Amino acid sequence: MELTRRKILAIGSGTLALASFTGLPAFASLTDEAIAALTGGADIGEGVVVLTAPEIAENGNTVPVKVEAPGAVSITLFADGNPVPNVATFNFGPLSASRSASTRIRLAATQNVVAIAKMEDGSFQMAKANVKVTIGGCGG
Repeated sequence: MELTRRKILAIGSGTLALASFTGLPAFASLTDEAIAALTGGADIGEGVVVLTAPEIAENGNTVPVKVEAPGAVSITLFADGNPVPNVATFNFGPLSASRSASTRIRLAATQNVVAIAKMEDGSFQMAKANVKVTIGGCGG
């Protein structure tokens, strides 16, 4: 079989079409599953959690993120475009002066960063921030 440019394009297109039908899980669905496992399927409110992340990150290897939620028992950060969406979990004791944390995370590409806070009354609150990454931090 002689490989011409036309045959290579046809094989590549067929491979791409086949790969799209294989049912591989999308990263966003992994994040949804992780959030559902954390909350147990409970309703998630918005408005209490403050998530501060840059709108544009020049380097995905080190993206500064700050999160605060008054009255939170724990805060979990997710990055829906990373292969492993659960980035960090911060737990707060009853004597914590402030319910806030800051860290630097690695992002593979442009994606949403999601913060889920478990509140003292057992409810859950959420905040999202979209971060545009120019150079991916996970080998991209």
